[in-house]
Amino acid sequence: MTNTNYPSATSTPQNQPTKNRNTKNLIIGILAAGLLGTWGYLLYDKNNAERKINDQQSQILKVTGEKSELQENFNASLARLDSITGANNVLQGEKSGLQKDIEARKVEIRKILNDKNATQAQLAIARTMIAELNDKITGLEAEVTRLAGENKELTTVNTSLKQEKTDLEQNLQTTKTEKETLEQTVDIASTFSASNIQITAVNEKGSGKEKTTTTAKRVDKLVVSFDVENRITKSGPADMYLIVTAPDGKIISEEGNVLNTRSDGDKNFTAKIAVDYVQGTRKSVEFPIRQDNFQTGNYKIEVYQNGFKIGEAVRSLKKGGLFG
Repeated sequence: MTNTNYPSATSTPQNQPTKNRNTKNLIIGILAAGLLGTWGYLLYDKNNAERKINDQQSQILKVTGEKSELQENFNASLARLDSITGANNVLQGEKSGLQKDIEARKVEIRKILNDKNATQAQLAIARTMIAELNDKITGLEAEVTRLAGENKELTTVNTSLKQEKTDLEQNLQTTKTEKETLEQTVDIASTFSASNIQITAVNEKGSGKEKTTTTAKRVDKLVVSFDVENRITKSGPADMYLIVTAPDGKIISEEGNVLNTRSDGDKNFTAKIAVDYVQGTRKSVEFPIRQDNFQTGNYKIEVYQNGFKIGEAVRSLKKGGLFG
């Protein structure tokens, strides 16, 4: 029998299972590698998505924090504006001007702060506007300080002026009182004095001759005469008032003849005599008192000038005898 090293046909079926097994293992390996790759990609994609979500959440929190900070700053700015101008009427005009300037900005700032989807760029604009607003408020605060200083100075000056006014009024009142006192003194001093008062009862004859008498029924008139003088009264007219009281106590007077005296109140007067006086001289005055029937008794004559009684005298008339 001849031996050979080549495999015979009878050996082929034994190697076939090994080859099939290797192919199967390769396919399984490839599938496993693909599955692992898919899982790895999914894991990477999940991690990447979670990182993006975290970044977005961080960004949202950052934007929300900035919005809250900007809102607080904005509210604080408005509070500052109200606090420095609310009670200062002088600054109301300036506040109005500032309000006009910031009104549009307030609308835009609030629009940005109320926008849930506000971007970083929009928040930056709002931050800039708030900063500009704060700068203007700071300038206004400086103006308030300046005006407060001026107001303090004005208050001091006003207090001083009020004190000066009070002192002046007091001095003026004192001067006025002194002036009134002096005027009163001069007024009293300018009152005339009367002297040498005479009352003559006169009987007028048919021939025109006059004769003195003491009998009441024969008296046609009482002639009052006296002298007046005053050294400080200036030259000019001066009024003398005669008050004649009859024995029955009634004043001989016409209706409406009323004199306001300084010590005796209002009194009816008999006659008003205008005297043309020359300063520093003695002036003689004479005035007749007429009546239809003179009474028996005492006639009192009072002389008033400048509201003061300056003299008086009494004349007695007696009752006539059988032959008058």
